[in-house]
Amino acid sequence: MGELCPPGIQAGLPQEANALTDIFNQFHMNGQTAVVTGGCGLLGRGFTRTLAEAGADVVVADLNETAAQAYAAELRSAGYSALGVGVNVTDKTSVESMVQATLNVFGRLDVLVCSAALDPKFDDSQKEQHGNTFEDYPLQMWNDAVNVNLTGLFLCAQAAVKPMIVQNHGVIINICSTYGLAGPDQRIYEREGQPPRYKPVYYSVTKAGVLGLTRYLATYYAGKNIRANALTPGGVYNDHDDEFTRRYSYRTVMGRMADKDEMNGALLFLASDASSYMTGANVVVDGGWTAW
Repeated sequence: MGELCPPGIQAGLPQEANALTDIFNQFHMNGQTAVVTGGCGLLGRGFTRTLAEAGADVVVADLNETAAQAYAAELRSAGYSALGVGVNVTDKTSVESMVQATLNVFGRLDVLVCSAALDPKFDDSQKEQHGNTFEDYPLQMWNDAVNVNLTGLFLCAQAAVKPMIVQNHGVIINICSTYGLAGPDQRIYEREGQPPRYKPVYYSVTKAGVLGLTRYLATYYAGKNIRANALTPGGVYNDHDDEFTRRYSYRTVMGRMADKDEMNGALLFLASDASSYMTGANVVVDGGWTAW
């Protein structure tokens, strides 16, 4: 009578091959449901598709409901399971409706990716804020940014953890920024012969707060099988002008800005069981910006 194979080892395959198979399986998201706020954004679209490709049912949640539903339809046409919902992350009722819609369709909520944020690079209401000095920065713009970038994360996490507690399983991923780790180098925004330009104060402050909230959630839910981690991207190229791209790239070890898809691997790692022993951590993908 032959010896039985140890658990997890298939007969006829080298142990190393089985080990690799087991590692790759750690990244599978089959049977799980993931919600991505800001799901139609520069990074959010890639996050949502990555999770869908890994096997998750995905919810594209965005302030622009029409865009969210259109992108979800695009994912479904590609063979993935997706739902598009509109959400205002600053509104408690809207956030709770997003979570309820997720449960109504998919029956569970396993992963929350908080990618919605105000950033003057992308938001029409913020584009003129590069010219505001700290001394004269408008209070209303500060309050609007805090509401989206911090209160929005608070409300989304508060609503999402309720089904996670019932399931005894959940993952929260908050999107931070290198400017939450280090102050902006305001010199890269300067233009010869033009008025001074600045990265607005709210961005650094709210992104630093993202890390604080992430660590709070991680420790608060200790023993509940709910993990909370942050993902910190560096500058992602989005049709920036040549001068900004050159100045930013010079400040990075790798000498360039990131491609928008270069955050997806880290996102999947944090969302999946591949990071099962991580909570309260921050994964920095910045091309070496913060290594100098």
